[in-house]
Amino acid sequence: MSVDITAGPQDIDDAAPSELDDAVKAAESVLSGRFGAPVRLADPEDLGGAGRSVVARVRVAHTPFSLPRTLVLKRYPSPVADRDPFAHEVVSHKLLTALPGEDRLTPELVAQDNGKRLVVLEDLGKAPRLAEKLLGTDARAAERGLLAWAHAMGRLHAATAGRDADFDALMRRQGSQCCADPIAVDVHTALAGLPELLADSLGVPTPDPVREFAEQAVRGFVTSRRRAFSPSTSCPDNNLVTSRGVRFLDFEGGCVRDVVFDAACLRVPFPSCWCAYGLPAGMSEAMVAAWRAEVSSVWPDLDDDAVFLPRLLEAQLLWVWLGTWRGLPGLGAALPSGHRPLDSPPRGTVLTARWARLRADALALGVKHVAAHADEVVSALVARYGAHVAELPVYPAFR
Repeated sequence: MSVDITAGPQDIDDAAPSELDDAVKAAESVLSGRFGAPVRLADPEDLGGAGRSVVARVRVAHTPFSLPRTLVLKRYPSPVADRDPFAHEVVSHKLLTALPGEDRLTPELVAQDNGKRLVVLEDLGKAPRLAEKLLGTDARAAERGLLAWAHAMGRLHAATAGRDADFDALMRRQGSQCCADPIAVDVHTALAGLPELLADSLGVPTPDPVREFAEQAVRGFVTSRRRAFSPSTSCPDNNLVTSRGVRFLDFEGGCVRDVVFDAACLRVPFPSCWCAYGLPAGMSEAMVAAWRAEVSSVWPDLDDDAVFLPRLLEAQLLWVWLGTWRGLPGLGAALPSGHRPLDSPPRGTVLTARWARLRADALALGVKHVAAHADEVVSALVARYGAHVAELPVYPAFR
């Protein structure tokens, strides 16, 4: 997906008919080559892709083998710069498909072809995405979806704990850079550049204690031993709410990283997206508790608030700094908030709410210098972009 913050969602575009047809033909060729007999696909349904990628559901019209009635195929364009989303997608699915069925929270990889830059995946069906629950009218369904997402994230982390070597070996076999985490470069760039950006754009200095806190957060992110697979994007569109729980989609930035960094996505909901709304009071705390319940058997120290909460605040700060580094330069340009420009809060509102939440959580933990700095940023954002940016509406389901 887009690297607006890391691997968050880009505008969802419909594929051109020729691109869709080419992707179907490529999938037929790959499947026929794998199974040694002709496989014919029909009735492609464009599922929308990020950027120029093509994602479609197809019906298996003819095969001499036992294949599912439908499959999902995903074809990628050429890689951009040093980031190849195809490599991350393939390696992620290989790692996750190898898990026991009861631990697999993702579509199974059916086939892939490096030359055609194509993956063919199990079709998980037409279950609603988490975004549909949040943008709907049923508050209980939205709450259940959020808690299911938190539990699923914890289960995914627990099932893939300590799989660094496996992921790295698959990356090397894929011919891609070992240990590539799409957000790692962004973290260091934001650490180095955000203080100057805040000073130039908002007139807010970054005190030395706050810089030191951020540097400590980055060191913890890089050196953490609490590592597991991360989908790398928290967008609610990338999570299916099925009868068996939430299932994760789209691993264009999939990697192995610090699990608490992912847990901070529950405190700052969907920080890799600009189309995020707010949550009711207490909802994010319930989500964090659900995640901790799943990972405590693997990392029992995370049950200790004295260990977990400071690390969670550090991870939260990294998300806020990343979002600010990426989003602040364009706040005055009235950019759309994501792939739902008509019904998403303005980016300035989203960003201000994230700093306000950081202020509250830092104050609750007694990290007064971070809270004071966040307060200055909130005041500067409100002064520059208007009082309305301080009021982030909750998702429609909770109104």
